[in-house]
Amino acid sequence: MGYSMFSEKPLPFIVKDKCNLTMATAVLHETARVAPISLKYYGFCFENGSYTVKLHFNEIASSEQKRSTIRPRRVFDVDIQGMNKQKNYNIEEATADANGDKTLQYNVTIESQLEIHLYWSGNGSIFYPANYGPLISAISVVQVPKHPHKLSTALKAGITGSLLFFLALLLLLLWKLGYLGGKRSSNEELKATELFPGGVYNFSQIKVATQNFNAVNKLGEGGFGPVYKGLLPNGTMIAVKQLSAKSKQGIREFVNEIGTISALQHPNLVKLMGCCAEDNELLLVYEYMENNSLDRALFGSEELKSRLNWLTRVKIILGIAKGLTYLHEESKLKIIHRDIKPTNILLDKELNAKIADFGYAKLNEGEQTHVITRIAGTTGYMAPEYAMRGYLTPKADVYSFGVVTLEIVSGRNSASYRPSDQTVYLLDLAYVLHENGNLTELVDPKLGTDFSWTEADAILKLAMMCTNPSPTLRPTMSEVVNVIEGKTKIKATSSTDHRSTDEIALTKAMAALSQSSQSESNSAAGPSEATPSYSKSNISNEV
Repeated sequence: MGYSMFSEKPLPFIVKDKCNLTMATAVLHETARVAPISLKYYGFCFENGSYTVKLHFNEIASSEQKRSTIRPRRVFDVDIQGMNKQKNYNIEEATADANGDKTLQYNVTIESQLEIHLYWSGNGSIFYPANYGPLISAISVVQVPKHPHKLSTALKAGITGSLLFFLALLLLLLWKLGYLGGKRSSNEELKATELFPGGVYNFSQIKVATQNFNAVNKLGEGGFGPVYKGLLPNGTMIAVKQLSAKSKQGIREFVNEIGTISALQHPNLVKLMGCCAEDNELLLVYEYMENNSLDRALFGSEELKSRLNWLTRVKIILGIAKGLTYLHEESKLKIIHRDIKPTNILLDKELNAKIADFGYAKLNEGEQTHVITRIAGTTGYMAPEYAMRGYLTPKADVYSFGVVTLEIVSGRNSASYRPSDQTVYLLDLAYVLHENGNLTELVDPKLGTDFSWTEADAILKLAMMCTNPSPTLRPTMSEVVNVIEGKTKIKATSSTDHRSTDEIALTKAMAALSQSSQSESNSAAGPSEATPSYSKSNISNEV
């Protein structure tokens, strides 16, 4: 398993090359199995007993890299029956026998099933070249003949005592090396360095910066874990995201986020300053965002809500759109974020929007059909074709952007809770208002009349296009940016194209809308009864 962001094509799991060995079994070494991250072999239906497992290696894939200016290193671990047998094995540095054969041999007890696992565990090359993970040429498994004579009681006792003594020595050695709670070895600490060169922090630095992860410095909690504010000795403010033991995400997402965001640079993407993988901690260090997340600005802090005037909301919407345009169309690596929502949109001191949390990000493979079996994201923001069929394209992010835009304009969460235990989703409410031609009634009442009527109508219609159930009818993010900036116009599809398939949800939305209209009948006049205010934004008033 495993994939590389630096390969535009699916990677081959078999490599072939002449090995120039002299032994009779040389043909076995001319073909090898290889993977970017992990190879696992299973053997079934073995007779219970002792076996000799012999692994054969020959570095036949290195010839393709000889002309490279970067010297790659293929380093991987070997586990058998779930136990580590070899740490940091390097085929090129291993000693060969007289025939040129490089082998690892182990005596293994098998009960019905054999499992052999070769995997990259933090050392050696991983991002370059594309397919430089574990490689193996052949495996042989031979049963050890059963000895007909039984061991005497005294001999058994002697063997047991020797094993216990050896085990005690082994545990002491492991403790000294740091694998049982002591200091971690320097090789383990180098893991983060290889993942993110030039931006590695040690755990003691992070502890000092966050005052030992003091609750006072806690900024929030995400799917990855808690986020803390920190202060470096040079006066730089940072935000530290800590992998929680209870997190649904793990090392895969940790590595994925580092590998993804370190290759991306844009004003509307949060900047990853470094990472830490030390003392059993996985930490990501980001630039500090003074105004926390869009979620807190819209639904939490009253002080921030008061600063979200109409021009600021349009600026935030445009910033998110530009960030997604860069991910989908402008960056060297075309990325699908998969989890666009207000908690993953951060706001800096001037309330500029920056997209964060790339733990679920996926490399876009262009024309190739991309069906995902492991769905990742947040209910309410996931496009229907992705949530139901696992079909993933950049249009899934466009859908999420449309939902977030509705939240920004309306000041409402995507799920609004009503009396009598009824739940009305914002998108269903928007469908009803769109059908009735009253879409601008979604505009946040806190804005009063201080917003542009035509601008709000255009942005809301654009959001409805982005949330179209059919991905082919959604605009691209670059088209969204051009419309908001007034450079182009997009002709909206018929409102009937937006009808929800959930008729019960629409019925609830209509009932809630009716109740809302009655309760607000005595409120102040809305923008429909006042002159639309002037806005500096260039958005077209025709969509």
